[in-house]
This record gives sequence, structure tokens and C-alpha cells, in this order.
Amino acid sequence: MQDQYECFFFVADWHALTTDYADTSRIKENSLEVLLDWLAAGLDPERSTLFIQSHVPQHAELHLLFSMITPLGWLERVPTYKEQQENITGRDLSTYGFLGYPVLQAADILIYKGDFVPVGEDQVPHVELTREVTRRFNQFYSRSVPVFPEPQPLLTPAAKLPGTDGRKMSKSYGNMILLTDPEPIVRQKLKTMVTDPARVRRTDPGNPEVCPVGDLHKIFSNAETIAKVDVGCRSAGIGCIECKSWAADALVRILHPMQERRKKYEDNPQLAWDILEAGSERARKIASATMVEVRESMGMSWNVHD
Repeated sequence: MQDQYECFFFVADWHALTTDYADTSRIKENSLEVLLDWLAAGLDPERSTLFIQSHVPQHAELHLLFSMITPLGWLERVPTYKEQQENITGRDLSTYGFLGYPVLQAADILIYKGDFVPVGEDQVPHVELTREVTRRFNQFYSRSVPVFPEPQPLLTPAAKLPGTDGRKMSKSYGNMILLTDPEPIVRQKLKTMVTDPARVRRTDPGNPEVCPVGDLHKIFSNAETIAKVDVGCRSAGIGCIECKSWAADALVRILHPMQERRKKYEDNPQLAWDILEAGSERARKIASATMVEVRESMGMSWNVHD
């Protein structure tokens, strides 16, 4: 994407507070870990803007203004609102911040006037909410030209990544494979991954279309392996253990070079912090210009001498 678009990637430390507000001790450490993963995966700070959300206070200002015009009903119908309340246990999620985090997401997107938002399938409703906020804001405050564009979701071929329990992969659910996991951990996690529930016995034929491991193969394995999985699973010619082993082979091939690139920044984390600070400064300039336009459109750009 960084070769085709002007990209903004931010560490969402304020969003982390929506579920981890009671313990903020690891937010700084986790913020650095996110950046190290991005750099390991190939994001280039010379071609993209990498920054920390909380270091650009304009996000909070725009969020406040959007919250004034966003009906509660819009937020209560977002599918992930009830889904996460059901799946994340042991935390009180009956907070304004949790209910209103899609409004903060809208501010995150629109402060840079984003045209496209790369998301997974589960986040598409959030982009649609952003579009509704955009239309409502433009209706109230735009003059001849809309202040904000209506962003579109940008789905990748891997629009949904299953976790080891079959649900979407999420740290909140504890079902993830980390980019930093060494090979033995990757293989161990995949050994416990759920498969097609119809395959009770080794001799039962399966269906890779409904199997989370089959989904991993579609994303990470080559065409030859995918073909072997399809034929072998449907005919019971292969067992789930063998299928999981092939998926692990594909993941390890992808993760190993990332982990090698990551070492450069792990050994010198100040390099990573410098990248975040430079990106945050760049983001603040753009966000500041947007907020000048927003205040002017709302008639709130006055001073004592006006």
C-alpha cells in the first residue's frame, strides 16, 4: 500500500484504553512492540507516516466534536460492541470510551481526510459509521465544498484471519500467533488449533472451506500446498495434524525473515522511538491544518479581537 497511497499508520494507544483502562503499565512497551512489528514487516518510514495516536492531540479534539453530533443509536448497533462485551470477560466494558470508540476511529481516519481505510471484515461497519459521521458533519457545517471525503473500506485478499480457536485472531481473545513467536511456539499453537468440526475421526472427510486451518493455508501457503490440502482433506487422505504442520511450515517461512529484520531495532530501540517522534510531528502538521478548516466550517475559529 505504501507504494500506491499516501499512508498513515498509527499506534492506537488511546484505543488500548477502551479495554485496558485499569492497567496502563504496558502501553508504552506495547506501543514500541507494534512499531517493531511494522518495521519488521516492511513498512518504510520514508514512504509512510508512522506515529503514536496520543502524540497528535488533534485526534482528541475532532473526536470531541464528532461525539456532539453522533446519535447513540448508531454506536449501539455496531456489531463489535456487543460481540466484544460477550467475548472479553473479567473487565467492565460499560464505559463511554468503549461505546464511543468508533467515533474516535472516525476522527483517526478523517483528520487525515482518508479516502481508503485498510480493514478486516469485522471493521467494515466502523468505516460505514465513519461515512455516516462524515455525511452528518458535512450536512451541518459544509458550505460549498464538503469538509471531509467519505472513506471507503479497503479489503485485502485476507480480509479475515482466524485465531487458534476459530474466532477472529485477536490479542483480546488470547488466540493469536505473534510475529515474534519462534518456530516451536508457532508449531505448538497450531497443533491446538480448531479444525472442521465434521472431522471427528481421522477417516472422516473434511471441508477446508469451513476449517480455520484451511483459511490459514489460503492466506499463507503456496498454490501447490493449497491444492494438496483441498484434495487430501476432502478425501481424508491427510489428517489434521499433517495439515497443521504444512500451515506451520508456511508461517515459519514468512515470519523468520521478519524476525531477522526486527533484531536491528530490538538492539537499538531508540531508532524506533525516533521514527515515531518524526512521524508524530509530521502527522501533527497535517492534523492541525485539518482542524483549522473544521473550526472555520463550524464558525468556531474566533479570537477576542474578532
